[in-house]
Amino acid sequence: MGDGENPVRPHYRLEAWKEAMTLVKMVYTLTQSFPKDELYGLTNQMRRAAVSIPSNIAEGAARSGRKESLTSCQLREARLGKR
Repeated sequence: MGDGENPVRPHYRLEAWKEAMTLVKMVYTLTQSFPKDELYGLTNQMRRAAVSIPSNIAEGAARSGRKESLTSCQLREARLGKR
């Protein structure tokens, strides 16, 4: 990359990523009304959880091949089962 090129970001085209970004905005808006004493507790936890969704989608979309992307999705799905 050079000369001001934009890197290819395949996740921008994914509906799942777009929906996840909408969720992030909704969570941030909702948590603004939470009590200030929850700023480092529930508020922080909800925000981090929401941000992790589009981040994981973008990471999976950046994988080099279909098999690697599927493996990434399977790992994320397994992590969700642990929560």
